[in-house]
Amino acid sequence: MPTALSIPTPAGHALAASLYMPAQPPVGAVLLAPATGIERRFYHAFAEYLAGEGYGVLSFDVQGIGESRTGHLRDCPASLVSWGANDLPAALDELTRQVPGARYHLIGHSAGGQLAGLMPNGERLSSLLAVAGSSGRIANMPLSYRAQAEAFMRVIIPASNRAVGYSRTDLVGMGGPLPREVGAQWARWCLGRGYVETGFGREVGEHFYGALDIPSLWLNAADDDIAVTANVDDMIRVFTKMALHAEKRTLVPAEHGLSRIGHMGFFRRESRTLWPIAAEWLERHAGGNS
Repeated sequence: MPTALSIPTPAGHALAASLYMPAQPPVGAVLLAPATGIERRFYHAFAEYLAGEGYGVLSFDVQGIGESRTGHLRDCPASLVSWGANDLPAALDELTRQVPGARYHLIGHSAGGQLAGLMPNGERLSSLLAVAGSSGRIANMPLSYRAQAEAFMRVIIPASNRAVGYSRTDLVGMGGPLPREVGAQWARWCLGRGYVETGFGREVGEHFYGALDIPSLWLNAADDDIAVTANVDDMIRVFTKMALHAEKRTLVPAEHGLSRIGHMGFFRRESRTLWPIAAEWLERHAGGNS
């Protein structure tokens, strides 16, 4: 069973987290960063798998989500920017305290990888594995999905923000409800180009997308309507140094004995045939930034 932790952050709030440790001294350490609106319990089986492979693993709920939600959601000041610039680095700092002297790797699901360029301590990472990471640009999505995405970003998010003070993304099965500014930024960024790049010079001040230079592997699924190849490429190019040597791989469900992977499926128990891809990536980069 994992150890429950409470992680302090520079902004003053605490993050609920779970630490998974192997039976033997860890061969490395993994920060498992969640997709937008997804609670850390969704990643429990995958975290246990990585611990079984010898890694210390820290999963966490960002501010306003899961057990890191305090008070009413309409009063939560969190944003995508604060998740990347405050919560992710605080979680990495905690991982370095819990597993000192290790190689640290970020496995990010969707936004969990996309926001890595906001981390002021990202240079401590030895690698990034981005699962379903992309810009989420609606213009690049398949026509069959685009109308739904447009309605979600242009109607549901702004309407619910006005009506109840937070984003009712749960109404369409897109994770849990979101703090108001998280939803608003998400909508703006997906309607723009390059995700967070849309906010450069506006809500995004200091960032490290041009400085972070670590090995990265970007996994997307052939049946993912969001992280389509064009959107994966659109996100990678924002990491200007990493883009020069980023690796990409598209997973075809049938080739792994699966009927579907989509945007969420990689971390589900029934997709455990995919998990050795992550273990092999971590093993490749056990020696650091090379």
